[in-house]
Amino acid sequence: MKAIGFKTSLAIKEKDSFIAFETQKPVSKGKDILVKIAAVSVNPVDYKVRQNSAKDTVLNTPKIIGWDAVGTVEAVGNEVTLFKTGDQVFYAGDITRPGSNAEYQLVDERIVGRRPEGLTPEEAAAMPLTSLTAWEILFDRMRISAEKDKGKSILMIGGAGGVGSIAIQLAKKIAGLNVIVTASRPETTEWCKEMGADVVVNHKDLLNQMKEAGYPQVDFILDFVNTNSYWDKMVELIKPQGHIASITGSADPVVLNDLKTKSVSFSWEFMFTRPMFQTEDMIAQHHILNKVAALLENGTLKSTLTNTMNGLTVENLKDAHTLLESGKAIGKTVIKF
Repeated sequence: MKAIGFKTSLAIKEKDSFIAFETQKPVSKGKDILVKIAAVSVNPVDYKVRQNSAKDTVLNTPKIIGWDAVGTVEAVGNEVTLFKTGDQVFYAGDITRPGSNAEYQLVDERIVGRRPEGLTPEEAAAMPLTSLTAWEILFDRMRISAEKDKGKSILMIGGAGGVGSIAIQLAKKIAGLNVIVTASRPETTEWCKEMGADVVVNHKDLLNQMKEAGYPQVDFILDFVNTNSYWDKMVELIKPQGHIASITGSADPVVLNDLKTKSVSFSWEFMFTRPMFQTEDMIAQHHILNKVAALLENGTLKSTLTNTMNGLTVENLKDAHTLLESGKAIGKTVIKF
């Protein structure tokens, strides 16, 4: 099969930052299904892994990355019960295994959902990783529910990216929250409003803009940018007994003591935790993806696809990574095979 990967971590502009190569098509065993891939999308985790996983070394075998795919089940392992050959599926995968930038991929059935009907392959491919991340951070980590939290306020720092684009929709349409997001450009502001944000504020003057918008404090805060970049502002903006959660991490320690007097909770979200550690509730991702598929089918949610490239090529992957690294991406970029 054809695949694209890298042997060493290079700047994206370098000739061999990605290389195309031929490798053996994998064989499904156990709970694995073999998927013939039709489309993939690109996420920030892709370029972070590319930049850092093969520093100062040259791998013997190219590393295949990519964690979002849509495709057809071609074969199933002997323990598979959720899918059969010919099924249409979508998934984000497992960061500890070879990724989706290839013609075929093995993936554990417990983290795979049925592809939503009525969406093109590229519309569906845009959704798995960001939907799982947004769902888990809102409903598993922060334990938000419409029953107890409808009408409360949530601030999302970085609303126009892939995760923000679907988190806005879930927070508004499923949890019934008042959604405030940050954006600084006219096009990102408009995109966030299109996704369902009630209020858009400029992160460059966050505290004043929040007060002017009538939200000097909020019940929940989601960080999609860099935890420490806005830490002091988040500490000030969060209500007593509120909840802050982040997907980004930080090179420097986060000062959790700042949250003590307000009795504020803090959570990390890492979408790959369940597959990486084979947690007892690993199959939750299968169920979440099926719920997301149903919400996409009935129009409650809409795909966050904004940019489609045609063909699994080195050039397309370089262009997609360049866009993400620029920090100016809106929604999701998908490569259709």
